[in-house]
Amino acid sequence: MNQWEKFKLGDVADIQTGPFGSQLHMSDYKISGTPIITVEHLGENRIIHNNLPLVGRDDKQRLIKYTLKEGDIVFSRVGSVDRRAYVSDKEDGWMFSGRCLRVRVNKEKVDPKFLSFYFGQENFKEMIRRIAVGATMPSINTTILSDIEISIPKLSVQKTIETILSNLDDKIDLLHRQNKTLEQLAETLFRQWFVEEAEDSWEKKKIGELLTITSSKRIFYSEYVSSGIPFYRSKEIIELRNAGATNSELYISNERFDEINNKFGSPIEGDILMTSVGTLGVAYRVRKTDKFYFKDGNLTWFKDFKGLPSSIVYLWLISKIGQEELAAITIGSTQEALTIEGLKGISFKIPPKAKIDEYEIEFNTIISKIEINQTQIRTLTQLRDTLLPKLMSGEVRVKDV
Repeated sequence: MNQWEKFKLGDVADIQTGPFGSQLHMSDYKISGTPIITVEHLGENRIIHNNLPLVGRDDKQRLIKYTLKEGDIVFSRVGSVDRRAYVSDKEDGWMFSGRCLRVRVNKEKVDPKFLSFYFGQENFKEMIRRIAVGATMPSINTTILSDIEISIPKLSVQKTIETILSNLDDKIDLLHRQNKTLEQLAETLFRQWFVEEAEDSWEKKKIGELLTITSSKRIFYSEYVSSGIPFYRSKEIIELRNAGATNSELYISNERFDEINNKFGSPIEGDILMTSVGTLGVAYRVRKTDKFYFKDGNLTWFKDFKGLPSSIVYLWLISKIGQEELAAITIGSTQEALTIEGLKGISFKIPPKAKIDEYEIEFNTIISKIEINQTQIRTLTQLRDTLLPKLMSGEVRVKDV
């Protein structure tokens, strides 16, 4: 460790806040244009490419100083302030929202990927959460980040550590891309079977007739505990959908969960949870090993599949067809939302049972492959997260090349 030097982050990086709300409104978003990264798009060291808002050419030029470059690191400025993501070449030229902070390092002193991995250490995240200001809505700013002290080795060692961790991330990314391809295959099959080959004789029914759409029982702030049954919000469901895993920040007691579960039930294998406020239409299909409860209002619960199998409903929800139908029933201007009644009213053409059984087998095969990949993603992620603090502390030493 005697080769590691201490710096204030502000000495080796330029830190900037995103555009204020008065500079960019939801009404400025376009159908096509330049993507804007918001807090919801910050995955674990990677940008999530789902449901990105877009701005037109004029707004991009007006807000040009909020453009991102490859090697930038984007932090959540409010809420989950320990969330950050590395900007790859795919996101070069994108923009970031006012709820984010951009860290742009001096590459002569610091390798940006190394630094982003450094930010991923649990002790660093805990420190960020501790020094954030505000109780109900924690926040950080350029001053707070600039004053943070970091300890780093010389550049050549940084690059070696970064290469080790990046190789694991590359394998994780490959599995994510395979899952994206599988989802696209499912969407193609869905369109073929339920749209292009749909027959006039198929009965048309509302979704509310085919399954139960509901929400959870309300859990109050005073009921949160430090351990027990994970309590998920939209954030955790989005992470589960994208990565197959999430680190719970909130819990309810086992006793409170058992009480609710015995009276009203809780999500079981095959049920679907979908984000219904803010970031809309992100669906997650519950796995056998899952045990959790969830926040009412923010998430909608699909269960008791009577007329359509869960796999078909799930793949419809994540398909372009399903997303377009969800967009058509969205309400609200300042904060968009999907209502349970609106969802129940969506119509669906139902093929004969023999065809449903055939489709279900195909869709279950696709979902199974996705879940196998997600299991591998979790394994590699755990390996990376175990190795990370040991490399960053010098406990595991690397050769200086």
